[in-house]
Order: sequence, then structure tokens, then C-alpha cells
Amino acid sequence: MTIRVELPQFLRRLAQIDGEVQVDVEAATVRSVLDALEARYPPLRGTIRDQVTGVRRPFLRFFACQEDLSHDGPNAALPEAVVDGRELPGSEQGRAAAALYEERLAADLDP
Repeated sequence: MTIRVELPQFLRRLAQIDGEVQVDVEAATVRSVLDALEARYPPLRGTIRDQVTGVRRPFLRFFACQEDLSHDGPNAALPEAVVDGRELPGSEQGRAAAALYEERLAADLDP
């Protein structure tokens, strides 16, 4: 199945992509979407989740259908509206959380 994904601007810039992306997955889970994203866009490896443990990076959130899926675990099923293409995984909340992450990341990188 194909899942449409909206990444925050800083991740799109890192992966050198514009707009939403589509990834093909076997199972409609957070883990399968992240696996597909990292396989297709290698610069994202280690930015969304730790490469060794697979744990989500702090300040990075997963949203779908205006619900925060960040604490549901990597094997949590995606909402049906995402699976059938009616809604993108992402929301205003997700963009706001991404903006906060970008601000904190920029502050951490400032000398």
C-alpha cells in the first residue's frame, strides 16, 4: 500500500525533497513508514529515530488525523483515513511541533 507523508520543512530540506512524499509499505504502522522513508531518503537515517535503538528523537512528533501518535509505539497501526489516502499523516499540530524542534535545534547548533 502507498502512504502519503508530510515531513516538516527541516527534514524535507535535509532529504532534498519538496512537498509530500509517498512510500510503499507492507504494513500500515509507524515503523513501516519510517523504515520506508529512511530506505528511500538515506539522509533521514538517524534524524527521526535513533539508528541503533529505533527510539523516536526527542522533540520530534508523529501526527495523523489530528492525533498525536508519538507515544503509541512503533508498531501502532495508522488511522484508516491515512491508509486509504483520505488524510495525510500530519497536521497543524505537527507543523507547530516541527517548528519548535527547528528552533531548539538551531539554538543547540548556535556557537
